[in-house]
Amino acid sequence: MILYFSGTGNSKYAAQRIADALGEPLLNMNERIKANDTSPVQTGERLTIVTPTYAWRIPRIVRDWLLTTELRGAERAWFVMTCGSEIGGAGKYSAAVCQAKGLAYMGTAQIVMPENYIAMFNAPQAEEARRIVEKAEPDIDRAIAAIRAGQPLAPTRKTLYDCFMSRLVNPVFYPLFVKSDPFTVSSACTGCGQCAKRCPLNSITLTDGRPVWGKDCTHCMACICCCPADAIEYGKKSLGKPRYHFEALGISQGRP
Repeated sequence: MILYFSGTGNSKYAAQRIADALGEPLLNMNERIKANDTSPVQTGERLTIVTPTYAWRIPRIVRDWLLTTELRGAERAWFVMTCGSEIGGAGKYSAAVCQAKGLAYMGTAQIVMPENYIAMFNAPQAEEARRIVEKAEPDIDRAIAAIRAGQPLAPTRKTLYDCFMSRLVNPVFYPLFVKSDPFTVSSACTGCGQCAKRCPLNSITLTDGRPVWGKDCTHCMACICCCPADAIEYGKKSLGKPRYHFEALGISQGRP
């Protein structure tokens, strides 16, 4: 089984590619997390977990869901992590999840995809984003080949920098930077509710047809990047930046 979590579509695309190639079912962790559903999942022996990289580890909400959900039948787990540049030493923490779940850790693959974290960085324009996705395809193929063969994924880079970012920066990143207060909405808002629908933590509600953000936030950027009216800003940090979500690229979700 392929489990995936995705804010703006990068990890969903990688997960669909893997599922199509291996002929395995997909499970959307966004839906389970949003529904606060931690009921057991019948996964089969081979488990692939596809997630974005949040501060050089898997997202905390994904980690917590995995730790509290019974994954029936799972024996081995491969991690595939999409990122804008690097995953740091994330593999160590994915391995810890496997140890807690009694799973054999089969490694972590790094898949560099278009950046979406416009609360801090710049997202690419569509043409550049398509080039980045095309460049990522061989890395996805290599991950597929290893999983199909039941082999560990190739080790990722492991430097002092990678260890520092995952070990020391990640714990301070959430309390210092992951906040919902800066989100605002302009008069361009149509009240479509896409932001509330996509929020995996149910932290966005509509009041008089306009979104209001609660305190829970994981900075998945789904609300701001998928707004069809470009009506959402993140303080001044997102002003003038292109929004990014995979669906807008027009790339097929699964290759033959």
